[in-house]
Amino acid sequence: MTGLWSRLFNRSPSAQAEWIDIETLRPRLGQIVLIDVRGVGEFSAPPGHLPGAINIPLPELSGRIDEISAHARPVVLVCKTDRRSAKAAEMLLTAGLREVAILRGGTDGWHARGLPLD
Repeated sequence: MTGLWSRLFNRSPSAQAEWIDIETLRPRLGQIVLIDVRGVGEFSAPPGHLPGAINIPLPELSGRIDEISAHARPVVLVCKTDRRSAKAAEMLLTAGLREVAILRGGTDGWHARGLPLD
C-alpha cells in the first residue's frame, strides 16, 4: 500500500491516522476501503451509510484486521461523528496498518451536506 496513499491524497504514509474531509474523499470512494465502525443497527437504519461502506462494528474490528489488510488499499474509517473512527484508527495503526484515515464529521457531516447515503 505504500505510495498509493500519497498518490490518492497527496500525503505520505505515516504511523498516524490522517483526517480526511468529505470533499477530498468523495471522488476517491472507489480507490479506498471505507469501513463504517458503527453497530449493525446504526449501519442499516435511516438515514443509511456511505456508498460502498463495509460495516465492521468497532468491537469486532480487532478480530478482522487480516480481512482489512487483505484489500491492500488505503483505509478510511467512518462512524456517526468521528469519535469511534478515531479509536478504530488507533487499533489499525497499532496492528501495523499505515494508510489509515478518519472521515471528519462522519455520516452526520455527510448527511448535513445533503449527499446520498446507501
